[in-house]
Amino acid sequence: MGKRFSLKFNVCFTLFLLLGVLIANADTGFGKIKGFVKNTKNKPLQNVNVAIEGTSVNAISNNSGEFSLDNVQSGSNTLVVTMIGYRTQKKQITISSGEITECSFMLDDNAYHLNEVTIISSKQIYNPKEISSSLRLGTPILNIPQNVQVIDQSLLADQQVNSMLEGVSRNVSGVRRMEHWDTYALLYMRGSQVAAFRNGMNVQMPWGPLAEDMSMVDRIEFVKGPAGFMLANGEPSGFYNIVTKKPTGNTKGSISTSLGSNDLYRAALDVDGILTKDKKLLVRLNMMGQSAGSHRPNEWSKKYIIAPVLSYKFDDKTSLTAEYTYQHQQMSVVGSNYVFGLNGYGELPYDFTTVEPNLDPTSINDHSLFLTLNHQFNKDWKFTGQLAYLNFNQKGSSIWPTSLDLDGTLHRRLTIWDAFNEAKLGQFFVNGKVTTGGINHRILAGLDMGSKNYIADWGQAFDLEGSVPFNIYNPQHGTLTASTLPKFDRSLSLRARAGNNIVNQNYTALYVQDELGFFNDILRVTLAGRVTGNKTSSYGSNTNDTKFTPRVGVSAAIDKTTSVYGLYDQAFVPQTGTDYTGKAFDPITGNNLEFGVKKNWFDGNWNSTVSVYRITKNNVLTTDENHPQYSVQLGQSRTQGVEFDLKGRLFKGMNVIFNYAYTDSKVTKDADINKVGQSMAGTTKHITNGWVNYTIQEGVLANIGFSLGYQWQLDRSAWYVFSGTNSELPDYFRMDGAVSWKKDKISLSLNVNNLLNDYLYSGSPYGNFYYWQTEPLRNFRLNLTYNF
Repeated sequence: MGKRFSLKFNVCFTLFLLLGVLIANADTGFGKIKGFVKNTKNKPLQNVNVAIEGTSVNAISNNSGEFSLDNVQSGSNTLVVTMIGYRTQKKQITISSGEITECSFMLDDNAYHLNEVTIISSKQIYNPKEISSSLRLGTPILNIPQNVQVIDQSLLADQQVNSMLEGVSRNVSGVRRMEHWDTYALLYMRGSQVAAFRNGMNVQMPWGPLAEDMSMVDRIEFVKGPAGFMLANGEPSGFYNIVTKKPTGNTKGSISTSLGSNDLYRAALDVDGILTKDKKLLVRLNMMGQSAGSHRPNEWSKKYIIAPVLSYKFDDKTSLTAEYTYQHQQMSVVGSNYVFGLNGYGELPYDFTTVEPNLDPTSINDHSLFLTLNHQFNKDWKFTGQLAYLNFNQKGSSIWPTSLDLDGTLHRRLTIWDAFNEAKLGQFFVNGKVTTGGINHRILAGLDMGSKNYIADWGQAFDLEGSVPFNIYNPQHGTLTASTLPKFDRSLSLRARAGNNIVNQNYTALYVQDELGFFNDILRVTLAGRVTGNKTSSYGSNTNDTKFTPRVGVSAAIDKTTSVYGLYDQAFVPQTGTDYTGKAFDPITGNNLEFGVKKNWFDGNWNSTVSVYRITKNNVLTTDENHPQYSVQLGQSRTQGVEFDLKGRLFKGMNVIFNYAYTDSKVTKDADINKVGQSMAGTTKHITNGWVNYTIQEGVLANIGFSLGYQWQLDRSAWYVFSGTNSELPDYFRMDGAVSWKKDKISLSLNVNNLLNDYLYSGSPYGNFYYWQTEPLRNFRLNLTYNF
């Protein structure tokens, strides 16, 4: 073990040392560009995207049409100016090191100039400086009094991440993906589950939503701490926001194909265009199909996605965007990825499975519709209204053991799992700016409403008893004949079969926020409050809660590239379900106190964030030791820690992600004195991740790139158990690498995961035995992409 630890430490230390050397020797041959953009009527244009072609350097013009580009590589550069409804302009300029170059543009004023479409560069940037409009604040990340991390398309492509179930978590400090059903993303951060948002709306549902495929994703935003400014309920640990692809006003597209280990075959299409001559109607279409096996026999999945988006500009102030996404997935029986053992973790082969080849698959049809209306009253005030409807249908079953004998005989049971998940969501809010007595006010006020319903049938179950007992030490598959296979009765409607397995949640929230800017916005103070009313009916029990939660934030600019912040926010999270006695759970209440420092380095080419926090939560759920299928409310827990994130381009061709998180999460109050001081389930004390990508810029090897990354978790604990030290998991270390080539419109990349070919897993004790899920041994993915 000492040698293995030494290897892991040496790898991480070497990468960190390399990072330091690269920083120390980073090229400083940069200049600056300043200028303005106006239309043919000589009026300034706001929100124009100005970028250096082939780099991550870009800026957005302000309300005076002015823009400024820092960190521009000296020498010859091409400046590209784009805005929806205007003809794209390019201009060749020469930059001198340490000097300011002035350059201005006049765009053809033949259309509207409202720009509500997020324009993201396809180049490798790794460190977006702005949040999406769906987070509503309209403030650069540097000035937000909260830890916000954004994962952009270029990073996801470099790592060949295909869905939220894969390595997304490695790119943000302190985030860990937990094992469970492979249908939704179960992520933990700061001591509890991370809520799921999509386009700024809370889509968290029981066993859902279906994990988003990256073919439809533009970026992923992690907001750490309470989500009060999002006008919705959420865990005080934070949430992740999936921002889907929208029309950009440019005519372009891409097609990609992939293949990989375990029979992975995948193809995706992305088309972005303009449908009308007046350029008012825009379109974006994403399609994807995938077939994949597994490192476990009898386990497979097939899925396809269709995601069209239409955006229409009524005039220069009003736009409407309609987005529909259909995800279909068919897979082997749910639960096929679990391994069960008597003597601890890892005692069985990595490809062990409990599933038979002739069991019926599970099918899921997931529909979602988003409608977004934007109206600009004037240059200072804006209204946004958004409606969403999500519909999730599941037909299938799950496999789970009833017991495990001392001789290794596993008694498997197949249970029907048909389900219907529905959500109706609405948000209406205004953003505005006013000035009173030299104080700048940024106002955010809105209404949030939601209705969510979940219905499930778990009422039919059959023991899987073949001609030979199933023994984990000598598994024999194929002993179940057609006559002995379970046959579920679906003659009644799902609602009639569900019984009490119904969860309904209805909520309304009012939110008002004022960000006060003092001394030309050097000091910013946020004062906000939220009133939330929630009604929940779950598994036969009802709750009705109303609570006011304040939010106070302070952010101060030390200089143009450095800010410090502090945040206090309270949490109010209704909880569904009951304990073993049938009593409904009380809502989670608590508070978060956080301080941090943000810094943009080398003219914003890369950035860092350091934050410290303490989250106190009351009425926390954890597993009932006497009844493992139920939960109990402990009382109070305290989670505190330190987080560090560094990401960006150190110099031309070199992109880096590095993060570290220390998390201490313990029970502080409980009726059972023996539980006080014990670690909370699902936490990992130390998590660090790194990813380095370098693309050769010149010579015969130009455009060839190399990547190397690691994930290291120490002092892990299982997420679904609470029983002191027996919830501990061994440390986790994984290395991945990639080689890529990009030339003009074609890119080719080969990624190899688990380079050290280790037996990797996560799991938990379960009664008198253990369960865990294994990862594949060394495996590869090969991707070919053509851009047009």
